[in-house]
Amino acid sequence: MTQYLLSVHSVAEDRTQPTEPMTPERFGRVLALQEEMKAAGAWLFGGRLTDADLATVVRVSAGETLTTDGPFVESKEHLGGFYIVEADDLDAALAWAAKTSAVIGAPIEVRSFWDDHGAGPGDDTDRG
Repeated sequence: MTQYLLSVHSVAEDRTQPTEPMTPERFGRVLALQEEMKAAGAWLFGGRLTDADLATVVRVSAGETLTTDGPFVESKEHLGGFYIVEADDLDAALAWAAKTSAVIGAPIEVRSFWDDHGAGPGDDTDRG
């Protein structure tokens, strides 16, 4: 089985499609989805991130560590959270991503982890 990162992307406040607020009911749907993932044996780990403007970027230049406030990339979209799931193939991972997008109301990017044993990426290479 391949491990996949399901990246949950948040969109800046000037979005054209407002996101549903995180009400107790909506949070309950998120928890139910996580329980479904766990029951199916797909859940490995997940987490919600703080806002991108609270990020700190760390760089090392000429042996000196430099830090700056804010996100690494100036963008209207930022990583807002993630799930790491295990799935038989890309189609199964995409099905989890579709369920996640429906519950969270945000775009989900799906990427497989590099397969250290096979010295290559997961099964995403068969997209042709």
